[in-house]
Amino acid sequence: MNKLITEEDVAKVLKRGSKVIVAEKGCIITPLALDMIRNKKLTIIEKEIHDYSSSSSVKFPFKKIAIGSDHTGFKIKNILIKYLTEKSYYVYDLGTMDEKSCDYPDFAEAVSEKVQQGKVDCGLIIDATGIPSAITANKIEGIRAATCYNEFSAKSARSHNDANILVLGAKTLGEETIKSIVDVWLNTSFLGGRHQLRLDKITGIEQKYKS
Repeated sequence: MNKLITEEDVAKVLKRGSKVIVAEKGCIITPLALDMIRNKKLTIIEKEIHDYSSSSSVKFPFKKIAIGSDHTGFKIKNILIKYLTEKSYYVYDLGTMDEKSCDYPDFAEAVSEKVQQGKVDCGLIIDATGIPSAITANKIEGIRAATCYNEFSAKSARSHNDANILVLGAKTLGEETIKSIVDVWLNTSFLGGRHQLRLDKITGIEQKYKS
């Protein structure tokens, strides 16, 4: 039976702050839902929907991603949401929702909180340079946010440092470079071993200065 998308489904997407509707091929969209989609200028992505809940052949180490940005990263954030959704990731948009000037710590904290609580597998944060949001995120216990600027740093951040948040600079990198960095970061697993021992030392330092 073809899945039905109603205005309630659209409302849920809007509540999450997303601008993308992922529709299963052959699904039926009610007239009211279609009107809402058009009025809110949402993007419909039609594709095959796979159930990853019981699959043992998931290609990527991450499935659920929280993403956030300040006003300087707003455009890149929306580009990445569409890009990752098309690749079958579950993306949670935590803002900002427009290009009005705002404060990067608010969104860095929101993404970090989702990661820390285990509600998502990892996080992506975008600001102008990728530096201030990383500083903010790393104030939160258990967060390892890495600012990456090429594929090598992205691979190292995951394989050696088990980074759980990737931070990017919208004004320092081009769109295609950012996509490539994100792809490498999401497709690289932590190596463990001696690298875990070093992370344990970082955790020890974190606990030592915990108030």
